[in-house]
Amino acid sequence: MRTLVIVAVGAMLVATSCKSQSKTETTKPAEPQATEKKAEPAGPLVKWPDNYPVTGDSVAVISTKYGDVVLEFFPDVAPNHVRNFKYLANACFYNGCTFHRVISNFMIQGGDPNSKDTIRANDGTGGPGWTVAAEFNAKDHARGVLSMARSQDPNSAGSQFFICVKAAKHLNNNYTAFGQVVKGIEAVDQIVNQPRDQRDNPLERIEMRVRIVPRAAAGL
Repeated sequence: MRTLVIVAVGAMLVATSCKSQSKTETTKPAEPQATEKKAEPAGPLVKWPDNYPVTGDSVAVISTKYGDVVLEFFPDVAPNHVRNFKYLANACFYNGCTFHRVISNFMIQGGDPNSKDTIRANDGTGGPGWTVAAEFNAKDHARGVLSMARSQDPNSAGSQFFICVKAAKHLNNNYTAFGQVVKGIEAVDQIVNQPRDQRDNPLERIEMRVRIVPRAAAGL
């Protein structure tokens, strides 16, 4: 399942401890999308239960070598996307994944378990082993917005997400916005400007560690 963002050109917690888990820019940038390739789960995960908590005073902290990015969620408009992200983060699913696609003046994309290894060719094709139905909403894809990558099928979101570095109104009502950066946007700006290959994959690995913490613990 290749996950990018689509426009004129198209290219995606069970446990509370992480100890048990291992694993050319165009004029109009391609949108975050996922291919139809099926991916195996990165670990012994099953999809979140319907009653998995989605509300609460918690935020996500994405730690990278360029600093931390803190994101708050939009559970009122995209409850299942928030539930999915929190569930995967609490299962340590995202730890070791990279930002495998960066496009200047557009967005950074990550969250593919296939990016944990050194094989770059399959980066952008993985997921958790399930999909999340679209929850398109009225939130603008403004700078700093967190949204979900998918394939041409609107209901194909899995684990791959992207963060806008610039307003991308063409994505409104086509991708599910489910959060926004509230701290650390400068780290996003550094990531998006890293040298990259012809597939927009940074030449040097940019790994992430994702935690769900109370707002106070994130300095908010």
